[in-house]
Amino acid sequence: MPEIIVKYEDKVIERIVTEKKRISIGRTNDNDIVLENRGVSRKHAMIEFNDNAAVIIDNESLNGTFVNNRKIGEDVLRDKDIVTIGKYSLVYNCSASGPVDDGSDLDGTMVLNTKKQKELLATDRSEREIVAKYGGSVLLGEENSEFAEYALDREVTTIGKAKFVHIKARGFMLSGIQAKITKEPEGYAVMNLGRKGKTLVNGEPIERSWLKNGDLVTVGKTTLKFVEGGA
Repeated sequence: MPEIIVKYEDKVIERIVTEKKRISIGRTNDNDIVLENRGVSRKHAMIEFNDNAAVIIDNESLNGTFVNNRKIGEDVLRDKDIVTIGKYSLVYNCSASGPVDDGSDLDGTMVLNTKKQKELLATDRSEREIVAKYGGSVLLGEENSEFAEYALDREVTTIGKAKFVHIKARGFMLSGIQAKITKEPEGYAVMNLGRKGKTLVNGEPIERSWLKNGDLVTVGKTTLKFVEGGA
């Protein structure tokens, strides 16, 4: 059964496991997931489940629904995707277990004017412009990178210290080809090919990992941000 972990300021406040085909998310008590915050609309969003996927749909909410920091109208959820609604983060797990809690009612939706909300909207606009410019997914140079933007327009993109790799990485004890990013039908995946522990996704060492929008890929001392196209 799918599980949704509700976080507020990085603190887990609720775990929801459901067998329903549709769950509602909002501020009022008649929702399946109640988020007690004036930045959340009464009927903010819903998630529909079928045998193959979970789809989140924004109900034309005032402050919007974000999946992996990207504002959406409707989107298919993947394992470990992070949904941001108001000041809450909802982590979607394809299969898990946990308790269900109730919430309380509030009147009126407040337009969010927080620093976090502004940053989310600004980042969303900027990344959509970059994706549109290149016509697909992009890597952004965050730290110790030789470039600001790199289009993932090939089937395989190599990263390392060799002269022939597509993206040069900095750092000691790196292999010539330390990592590669492959374009596959399901999306983009990053794989460690060289020394262990030298390829990280969001700070965690990996051997192979699917990438989602906003993920940080670190190879040695070089950090790149994955911006997903086609959304």
